[in-house]
Amino acid sequence: MRTALGLRGPVAGLALAVAALVAGASAAGAGVADIGVAATGASGAQAPDGGHCARLERVAVPGAELQVKACLDDLTTAGTVVSGHTDPSDWAGLHPAGAVNPKNVPGIQVDGYFPDTSTSNTTHGWNHDSQFVLRLPDGWNGGLVVAGTPGNREQYANDFTISDWALAKGYAYAVTDKGNVGVTFYKDGRRPGDAVAEWNRRVTQVAVAAKAVLAQRYGRLPERTYAAGISNGGYLVRWQLENRAWLYDGGVDWEGTLWRVKGDNLLTFLPPALRAYPKGDTQAMYDAGFARGSEFLWPFHYQYYWDLTQRVYREELDPAFDGDAEAGTPFCASGTPACDTDYDYDARKPYRAVERIGLTGRIGKPLITVHGTLDALLPISRSGDVYADMVGERRPFRYYRIADGTHVDSLYAAYPDRLRPLLPCFRSAFEALTSWVEQGQSPPPSATVPRPASGDLVNGCQLGR
Repeated sequence: MRTALGLRGPVAGLALAVAALVAGASAAGAGVADIGVAATGASGAQAPDGGHCARLERVAVPGAELQVKACLDDLTTAGTVVSGHTDPSDWAGLHPAGAVNPKNVPGIQVDGYFPDTSTSNTTHGWNHDSQFVLRLPDGWNGGLVVAGTPGNREQYANDFTISDWALAKGYAYAVTDKGNVGVTFYKDGRRPGDAVAEWNRRVTQVAVAAKAVLAQRYGRLPERTYAAGISNGGYLVRWQLENRAWLYDGGVDWEGTLWRVKGDNLLTFLPPALRAYPKGDTQAMYDAGFARGSEFLWPFHYQYYWDLTQRVYREELDPAFDGDAEAGTPFCASGTPACDTDYDYDARKPYRAVERIGLTGRIGKPLITVHGTLDALLPISRSGDVYADMVGERRPFRYYRIADGTHVDSLYAAYPDRLRPLLPCFRSAFEALTSWVEQGQSPPPSATVPRPASGDLVNGCQLGR
């Protein structure tokens, strides 16, 4: 299941690691397939790297077991939905209706997978985990955006929310499925916490490999590398900047999941919600961290998120709780033996497993976090606020609490008078990050960003002055 990365050392080590990967890339040719997609109007455009899909023959992802290359007229979802180089079901429900995305970005796409023994990802009929996607625009700006997927989704999950927008700005884009997918992800690994720990290694793996591929296609390493992600993907951004900061220049975390050994995490606030909500105990919900004003979101989250999330992550980190059962009993009533509704994290103490994936707040590069005040899956008072305190005031960090934002942007269509999408705020945060890193322009101070009384909330967000 595991693939050793063989990486050590600070920034100097990256050059050596990438140089070795580039030198060995030709050996990967046996696993490379070329798919030529006829170019149309974009083929005549001359890009800084030499033209449409220039150096396609040189592209070989180091360490990949299989890779399939394609020259595409459009790497954005406007084109890849038609050409079959994305899966819309991966990104369904992650963006608000009416969001406007760029299109017409020609370049190279590489799909493939790294060696792995788990088989939960069935995309392309490969039945192989550790699938990745690399997108290399013809008009490259010298930058790279690296991502892992939200939830337990597959590798195309960020295509609408992150990839389209980054590509249109000239960034190359690299993403991994994290090494396991689906609601039974906890089956991957031998020890509690193995599956989530693999997520972090796979992001590092795809980041290093992508840098090597950029050197192959463009003749130089990226000048800037940014990590970006949503929910579990946001957690991955935090972990990378805490533990592999030398690979990146900064990151944007959109409502990242908080894991830490002692204190708030999923397994401390979801069981109280599962006990309180069926009884209509509103005060207990508030005590568990769920925001006043978010009550209208609770029925949806109880039905679709809280119970399933608690059971599968508890199974990953504390499988002995329910004996030989897998992920407990759905919606079991309090008092039922081995019921996740009654799970007591502090009594069970799955500390060793959580320590392997836990966050510290000790980021080594600039980080911007955006989190909605009405998040009804990861309550802001028990997630974003806590992580901001962990980071503290001495590290390069900005934290924007988006008033009336919630965890699922697609819910905005049902409640346009009560919610605000986070997608445009994420994109504003990314622009603020790049200005911070590349121009030394400090972002607005951390703040709660109010919901505007008018305007296009789906496509605009001003973080401050």
